[in-house]
Amino acid sequence: MALIAVTRLRLRHWRFVFPFTWHTLRSYSQCRAAEGNLATVARRADGAYWTLTVWRDKAAMRAFMSSGAHREAMPRLQHWCDEASLGQWEQDSPVLPNWADAEDRLSTEGRLSAVKHPSPAHVAGATLGSSPTAIVESHRAS
Repeated sequence: MALIAVTRLRLRHWRFVFPFTWHTLRSYSQCRAAEGNLATVARRADGAYWTLTVWRDKAAMRAFMSSGAHREAMPRLQHWCDEASLGQWEQDSPVLPNWADAEDRLSTEGRLSAVKHPSPAHVAGATLGSSPTAIVESHRAS
């Protein structure tokens, strides 16, 4: 079994783009090198930043989340973002799902993350935020 994780973050103001990008690049590098990471892709769509990762198991994902650059970035996201959601599920194959499947899972099974300045869509519980996107396929970048 492989663990799939999808995240969607929307910055509440353009002034957070530079620090967010800095922390994202560091976290992305950490993720690709993390023990148990099988695949990682990212995209920008509908004004939000998305990640899609495949993990060997939940322990590997938790070890990544609670260490290094990712751990440093997480507290900042509550201030920088007005929408944040995540979803995870297990599947038999370690193959990276396509973005359409990930968006569907986030919509039906995802949950919101805490943000200090939520958008109206976030307050309403919309895991896909205020403007659902047309899906654009991304390449595997593992």
